Amino acid sequence: MQLDNNLVRDNVRLIYIDDSQRTNEEYEFTGNEITTSKYTVINFLPKNLFIQFHRVAYIYFLVIAALNQLPPLAVFGRTVSLFPLLFVLTVTAIKDGYEDWRRHRSDRNENNKESLVLQSGKFQLKRWKDIRVGEVVKICVDETIPCDMVLLRTSDPSGVAYIQTMNLDGESNLKTRYARQETSLMSFEGGLTSGVIRCEQPNRNIYEFTANMELNVHKVSLSQSNIILRGCQVKNTEWVVGVVVYAGQETKAMLNSAVSPSKRSRLEQAMNKETIWLSVFLFILCLVVAIGMCLWLMRHQMQIDTLPYYRKSYLIKGKFPGKPYKYYGIPMETFFAFLSSIIVFQIMIPISLYITMELVRLGQSYFMIEDKHMYDSSTNSRFQCRSLNINEDLGQIRYVFSDKTGTLTENKMEFRRATVFGKHYRNSSVVDGTTKDTETAELTKPTPLSSKGRKLKSDIAVDAQLMGLLHKGLDGSEKISAHEFFLTLAACNTVIPIPSQTTSEGSMGTEIHEDLEAIDYQGESPDEEALVAAACAYGYILFERTSGHIAVDVNGEKLRLDVLGLHEFDSVRKRMSVVIRFPNNDVKVLVKGADTSMLSILREDRENDDLSLITQRHLNEYSSEGLRTLVLAARDLEGEELEEWQSMYEDASTSLADRSLKLRQTASLVESNLCLLGATGIEDKLQEGVPETIESLRQAGIKVWVLTGDKQETAISIALSCKLLTGDMHQIIINGTSESECKMLLSEAKAKYGVKCGGFRTQSFKLKKGAESDFVDVLAESKLSNLPTEDDGNPELTMGGPLALIIDGNSLVYILERDLESELFDLATSCRVVLCCRVAPLQKAGIVDLIKSRTDDMTLAIGDGANDVSMIQMADVGVGICGQEGRQAVMASDFAMGQFRFLKRLLLVHGHWNYQRMGYLVLYNFYRNAVFVFMLFWYILCAAFSTTSALTDWSSVFYSVIYTSIPTIVVGIMDKDLSHKTLLQYPKLYEAGHRQEGYNSYLFWIMMADTIWQSLVLFCVPRLAFKESTIDIWSMGSLWTVAVVILVNIHLAMDIQRWVLYTHISIWGSVIMTYACVVVLDSIPVFPNYGTIYELAKQPTYWFSILLIIVIALLPRFTIKALHRIFRPSDIQIAREAEILRKRRFFYGSRLFWRSTS
Repeated sequence: MQLDNNLVRDNVRLIYIDDSQRTNEEYEFTGNEITTSKYTVINFLPKNLFIQFHRVAYIYFLVIAALNQLPPLAVFGRTVSLFPLLFVLTVTAIKDGYEDWRRHRSDRNENNKESLVLQSGKFQLKRWKDIRVGEVVKICVDETIPCDMVLLRTSDPSGVAYIQTMNLDGESNLKTRYARQETSLMSFEGGLTSGVIRCEQPNRNIYEFTANMELNVHKVSLSQSNIILRGCQVKNTEWVVGVVVYAGQETKAMLNSAVSPSKRSRLEQAMNKETIWLSVFLFILCLVVAIGMCLWLMRHQMQIDTLPYYRKSYLIKGKFPGKPYKYYGIPMETFFAFLSSIIVFQIMIPISLYITMELVRLGQSYFMIEDKHMYDSSTNSRFQCRSLNINEDLGQIRYVFSDKTGTLTENKMEFRRATVFGKHYRNSSVVDGTTKDTETAELTKPTPLSSKGRKLKSDIAVDAQLMGLLHKGLDGSEKISAHEFFLTLAACNTVIPIPSQTTSEGSMGTEIHEDLEAIDYQGESPDEEALVAAACAYGYILFERTSGHIAVDVNGEKLRLDVLGLHEFDSVRKRMSVVIRFPNNDVKVLVKGADTSMLSILREDRENDDLSLITQRHLNEYSSEGLRTLVLAARDLEGEELEEWQSMYEDASTSLADRSLKLRQTASLVESNLCLLGATGIEDKLQEGVPETIESLRQAGIKVWVLTGDKQETAISIALSCKLLTGDMHQIIINGTSESECKMLLSEAKAKYGVKCGGFRTQSFKLKKGAESDFVDVLAESKLSNLPTEDDGNPELTMGGPLALIIDGNSLVYILERDLESELFDLATSCRVVLCCRVAPLQKAGIVDLIKSRTDDMTLAIGDGANDVSMIQMADVGVGICGQEGRQAVMASDFAMGQFRFLKRLLLVHGHWNYQRMGYLVLYNFYRNAVFVFMLFWYILCAAFSTTSALTDWSSVFYSVIYTSIPTIVVGIMDKDLSHKTLLQYPKLYEAGHRQEGYNSYLFWIMMADTIWQSLVLFCVPRLAFKESTIDIWSMGSLWTVAVVILVNIHLAMDIQRWVLYTHISIWGSVIMTYACVVVLDSIPVFPNYGTIYELAKQPTYWFSILLIIVIALLPRFTIKALHRIFRPSDIQIAREAEILRKRRFFYGSRLFWRSTS
């Protein structure tokens, strides 16, 4: 069958096997050379500058520097004015250049690797960058695959190859890939190889591949199991041969290497509002100076010819004798005064704040990564910061959306329960030694009919009654069902058996030289591994798998089953099936899946209906115990139905368009009229510390919602065991089957529990009176957890208990896609717990968006699997768990860790610290720059509005870049208001972030008022102190420079909560560095301030002025802080005092102890 030429050209690429010239002559496919670098030598400077100037602040300072180059506006030296911006641009460019140089080096090493390529009938070495699409490549064991290739042949006669995909998706378990039987015996060296592969265009989906291959007019299908991807490694296979289908930048690995878009923190967004206010301040100051200049010129208009700087010509004996002075008239002079003021006051908008925040976040991330309490020894994984922009958002989280499997649970499955033919069996833990010995003997004894004994590496406890049933012949329906039940467990999967040799031991530990084959199973999901291991424990040992058959050792008898077709699990069908042919040519369909999808496709007869009712009762029991359930069924396939299925399956599996849809339609043909075999219950244990973590998050005012694909009963059971649900909660269950029913259930629930529309949104951020008394109790050794929670308007209180909403995915289909979102929002936000069951990945993202789009609350999503990626990317903060389901969630996340319990420390400790530090950092930077600007403003008002400065150009530039930058960074990284023990002991302290105590508009305006006062003191005290002296303006400028640096550092020192060595060095070192720079600048003869510091230091008035400035400027701040702590202390301040008291008790108690013993 020939494809339409237009379809081929537009949607399909043709690859001619071992004919790269023909393959590339028409389409010119990408070569295999990769490039991950961003720059070249030629475009580095313009491209890097273009990227950097995406920040509006940089453009602002560029305009300022450009204005300063104009003669009428040259307030600072032209070179000096460029220094801050050039410094920032240069540092960033060096960093970017170094990173890109490393990328270039990595690309060069990667492109120059070599592999064996078929050339002129022989495999010869060829550099990776020269490999082209259509060439045949040979890869040996432990070598890395250079491009995406369709397998043609392997060293294994059956065509199987084992691939490790860790470099691609982070999964360490081996994957099986197969060469088609039609090509597995082809000879490549010395012979002519021909064939055409038609495949889809390059895409980033690493889990799908749609193609077909024509060999001698015969078409065979190709799927994801037939392709090996770039970056993977060949394992346990001597060699593989494949044909290149995607190369270079078109490989799936390279298409997936795009960096996730960065997020902006909520604090940084709020900071922009205050930055606008600072711009308003800047405009007002400049306007005042311009108006003042205008009025002053108008007042002295008749004297302009004789005034300095405004004479129409220089004096005859001056520097420029007789040269006319450029006087532009009052309107232009006023306009120039406005622009000159912008240049003088430019640091009101702090350019250094951006760099400071980046460095502080980097330091905070380092300490989070190095936190030994967030290291997971079981997976050897430490905490990861994958995004450096949102550290402080961790301190304001209101909602946590969590997956269940692998996030709250370990995702390490153990087979616990089974119901076979309506009878319940229990795989419980071993009770006594006799049972254990008997079961282990039955499990591990060599099978009598096999030439080689086989055993599972890990022993599994079995049910003796069920084991006895399987070993007593196969007469009767119950025994046949039991046989087919375990055969389905062993055959209906994609698990890979990995055999290894071992030696059996005698009962006393003595070696018996008997050759045993230990089998380890590796699958793409822990569920499948657990089910196959259970079948192995009961004597149904899967020991071989190829693309065309599987081999099962059934109680010692080797059974070879031909695999006619495999319908893999998908989220639409929620089941998988395999069509197998037995040695006697009987064909059966073996199916397993979720009960919701399986029970509706069973054969309708009385026996099956009765069995179904019993099985459903058992399933409910399993779910109530927190077990994951699967239903198993089978049927015979024969005659015309088999032929019809084979025809449809072949057409669907070779189709290049809508293959998934056609395969689903084909599966529905055989997944019907099934005979129920039974069901399984698998235990997924809770991770360590999950209940304690959820309880702490709840005390911290964080709502935890669980979004899972599991059954409702299973989810409820797990929620109860992890203390998410408690016995005093009123459970609201929404299981609707239509839009009208969902609307009715939501309305009834809202009416019953008194939920009002939008009532949840009214939140109080004021400190509660009860907090003070409760924290005072802390000093008397009482617990802070007695603090009352804020329940203003909370309907929970009306019903005598909190609410819990439990809703299924089917209901969410009608709610999220209709006009019922507001109803769900009102009800859900009134509940303490929300549990969503049977939800699809996009529904998870929809639930997160429901909160994110309707409230200003911060959201965090945490998960471990590919189905959690959309949820993680939708939330304000995404956290990935390094679990059993690969690394897709980790790669899409902002932060990653090994266990759910680490979330408690991440939020309550690091989140709290980061938020408090960053909030203070922003306010302090605003204050530090504003106090300097206002000091200059007061001087200009007294200098005829002339925008002249008493400070040297270099002092103005160094102020924010060198003099005061280091202490800010050190404090932002290392300061701690409370110890980690206190924060973990009293989770309610986290609510300071919810109340925005670290950064808000109120604090900003208080800071601005304090700034104006301090700047007035800075200006007035030296002016009054030296009023009767003959001190020059440059000496006054040196005094102001030193005084403002000491003042802002003492101001910072007053707010430091935790003094360490680095804090002392940065604070006092900054003052020493300022003095050193002033001395150096005042020692340069060409500068107008030459020698001023030496004269000033001799005068007592100089030192007294500095002392007086510090005392008078900081006295109001000190007084207000003291009164606030005495009469209206915050939660954090009271907890801090409790910490200090405990330390004092410990210190004095230790001294008394040593005195009594001495």
